[in-house]
Amino acid sequence: MYTFLIVTIYLAFVSLGLPDSLLGSAWPIMQLELDAPLSAAGLVTMIIAAGTILSSLSSDRLTRKIGAGPVTALSVLITTAALFGFSRANSMLALCLIAVPYGLGAGAVDAALNHFVATQFSAKHMSWLHAFWGIGAAFSPYVMGYCLTSDLGWRSGYFIVGCVQLFLAICVLVSLPAWKSKTAAEKSEALGESVPLPLAKAVRIRGVKQIMLTFFGYCALESTAGLWASSYLVRRFGVDAELAANFGSLFFVGITLGRFLSGCITERFGDRKMIRWGILIQLTGAALVAVPLFDGVVAMVGLVIVGLGCAPVYPSIIHSTPDNFGAKYSQTIIGIQMASAYVGSTLMPPIFGLIAQHIHIGLYPLYLFALAMLMLTMSESLNRRVAKISLE
Repeated sequence: MYTFLIVTIYLAFVSLGLPDSLLGSAWPIMQLELDAPLSAAGLVTMIIAAGTILSSLSSDRLTRKIGAGPVTALSVLITTAALFGFSRANSMLALCLIAVPYGLGAGAVDAALNHFVATQFSAKHMSWLHAFWGIGAAFSPYVMGYCLTSDLGWRSGYFIVGCVQLFLAICVLVSLPAWKSKTAAEKSEALGESVPLPLAKAVRIRGVKQIMLTFFGYCALESTAGLWASSYLVRRFGVDAELAANFGSLFFVGITLGRFLSGCITERFGDRKMIRWGILIQLTGAALVAVPLFDGVVAMVGLVIVGLGCAPVYPSIIHSTPDNFGAKYSQTIIGIQMASAYVGSTLMPPIFGLIAQHIHIGLYPLYLFALAMLMLTMSESLNRRVAKISLE
């Protein structure tokens, strides 16, 4: 039963990644068909991220009430419905309306699953589970690219991914007895260590503001990189839109491969070093994305490297939360981290959309570089504060 549960959790992480990269890979074509401005993709992602902020802040209460398994099943079903809705949308207004449940479905499951894994599994499983998120995120652009090059259209891309998401939702529903089969001792231990904490008190804990800004920077970079990669390749280097949809997924391929690798070494080096090295690799990749050589090939390599740098950061931050702030506060703080991350997803991609539309899309790598520097500054500040607490 344990094996069935862990397999289901891996599938749930695939379902988390499936919707995340679709809009960016399809947007160069969707924009033309819907007669929308370039920056409108940022508005859709902003609405999605706003929903995730609300649901992630309420995830602690919801998970305590109905359990991590039902929260996961319900959320995957909601995102499935949203994907099918996107496949039928014929206007920007429709996209914006469907984006609301899309975001609400994503936030609660993200926080619930991450807390469950952080408290129940080792660091290597955290990295490998998030690698399966990358499989979902890398799979979607390939589906979309195939649909675009085969003249099936972007709507077919959303529909096919929606069908895959529906299959994963059924798998989670079937697995619900396995979630409930955890022994009473395991349940009481997991819940007993966790203490509800008001938001105002949580943010006053030493280091919480730093980790919030680190997560803000991380999700801002990840979502901006994924959303605008295809448009950057098309407008900066003249790559065909269909080809760019495929190559735009290289960023997510880098994340996926990097997380499988991180899972093999993270227990040797520890969460803090993995976060630091990951951010330094992001900075290197962002610099390469700016290099205008070989018709964008160097930039594509840079996207992979940025993805490799992103790989250890998210799972290592989540996994280190109980150690940094105590297991009893970890559920609440992980929810706050998720909300802060989605604030980054809400604000920063549309801001870059405005920069791309009114200034120049060539500022894309500089934007990524600045966000990586924010992460490095805040994470190192957190490390110093935690080290100071341990000496007191």
